[in-house]
Amino acid sequence: MPNLKPRLNSYSLDSILVSKSNEWTLRRAALDYLARREYSFFELKQKLQMKFPIFEGNAIHDVVCALRTENLQSDERFVESYSRSRKCRGFGYKHIQHSLCRKKIKQSEIDKQLAPDDPEWIEIAVNVIGKKRSGCESDHIDMLERSKITRFMEGRGFMPYQIKKAIDLSNRVD
Repeated sequence: MPNLKPRLNSYSLDSILVSKSNEWTLRRAALDYLARREYSFFELKQKLQMKFPIFEGNAIHDVVCALRTENLQSDERFVESYSRSRKCRGFGYKHIQHSLCRKKIKQSEIDKQLAPDDPEWIEIAVNVIGKKRSGCESDHIDMLERSKITRFMEGRGFMPYQIKKAIDLSNRVD
């Protein structure tokens, strides 16, 4: 007959080893994600929870906290990288700020990298308008086109004064 008596010592040792193994699995997956691009704390936790639904949320939280402590994950670097890429794609302050808030970034972190009154936003808006109008035959922006451009630019996250100034500058350049 087989021995049915539980071996507590080996069982507890196995659970510790499995726990360490889980931690290393999560850490490895998190580092794989971070090797490709920067992630916010919230975003990285979400990715790991989707990839490993069997692990407890506390284990995932602990691993991401450890990465943050080692400065391998940084919300500050994420904000810098994300805002730079969005600016290059022609998005305005309000759009970028709203996206970062959805990714659970603190407003203080956002304010370190982005300023709503930065003159760079007008330059970006002028470039976006230039791309939008690249196929237009007329150099002058009439009222109908002005309203279309305004709606488009508001959807991109630019503020009304930035849009007005960018349209005025685009009228002069053309």
